[in-house]
Amino acid sequence: MSDEDLLNPPRFEAQLLKKQIISILTAWGMALEEADIASTVMIETDLRGVDSHGINMLRQYEETFKRGALNIKAQTKIIRDRSTTALLDADRGLGHPVSVQAMEMAIKKAESYDVGIVCVRNSHHFGAAGYYAEIAARQGFIGIVTTSTRGISMVPTRGTQPVLGTNPFAFAAPAGKYDPLVLDFATTVAAVNKVKVRKLRELQLPDGWVNDGDGRTIFDPNEAIRIFENKSFGGLNPVGGIGETLGGHKGYGLAIFSHILSGAMPGASFSPVRVKNSNADTPDDLGHYFQAINPESFRTKEEYENDIEVVIETLRSVRPSDPDKPVLVPGEPEQISRKDRQKNGIPVNRNLRNLIKEITQNAGVEYLLNQ
Repeated sequence: MSDEDLLNPPRFEAQLLKKQIISILTAWGMALEEADIASTVMIETDLRGVDSHGINMLRQYEETFKRGALNIKAQTKIIRDRSTTALLDADRGLGHPVSVQAMEMAIKKAESYDVGIVCVRNSHHFGAAGYYAEIAARQGFIGIVTTSTRGISMVPTRGTQPVLGTNPFAFAAPAGKYDPLVLDFATTVAAVNKVKVRKLRELQLPDGWVNDGDGRTIFDPNEAIRIFENKSFGGLNPVGGIGETLGGHKGYGLAIFSHILSGAMPGASFSPVRVKNSNADTPDDLGHYFQAINPESFRTKEEYENDIEVVIETLRSVRPSDPDKPVLVPGEPEQISRKDRQKNGIPVNRNLRNLIKEITQNAGVEYLLNQ
């Protein structure tokens, strides 16, 4: 095996990878219906080029399951259900199935009352926030999603120690004849899992992702991961960077409000507090926030769509600084990746294949990714 496997790894059909994920999740004890939902979210994420939140996450899920923190046979409970809002308890389960349910509930409420908001507590990692926001957009609604996080990785502006997670936001909007606009971003410069992907690909980190607590940039992903695990000094920079000059305080502030919506409001845990009093089997108790807004509550569908189409066409007509790199709209890079990977397969390098192979062996299921 050569470095070519890392630079240009073999590709695998999406359905094969989905079959592999389902085999592992069901071997752990997850019901087939829930495993199908979780694997769909994960593979759709990989198709869109967000390699940090797809099949790559199996290692984290296995670790959480093995230490008894993840309830693989969770039964979602409806705690509160009002006309425009609801609160769900995920029963310590994996976040993907309950999140699809929550966004579908929010959409149904928006169909009747123009706005629907559903929060989730007692959950675990749910993948890419943009997936759920786009569910709303595909049905004609504006979707807004955010989540609290398990990790403690962001160093706040003027700080030296990590105290918040990557606390993402996602927005999606129907766009008439075009694919939905989808904006999905961590409130840190990069997500922890993107650092892990760089490690798997044996690549250095870009300047400005991680600092050592004294303001110096960390380039080695292995060193960065040690910093994340230590949780006492250094970590990810907020969106905008380490200081205030380029707006780092804005990324920090967004992270706080992400937790207010998805953590404090539904009653989920705050990671820096939880870890001080946790055991190995303590669940992550993450919270998620899902909102659907009906544009037709303000104007006709045709009027709205015409305006969005004009916005997209205006942005795409901007003269690019590099003729080979046209101006794109939010969600377009992921759609480009999806078309390529649907046709040519999802790349999986040898380090990730080795991880998946080990997980299948641990689960007692067939390894499907032999070249």
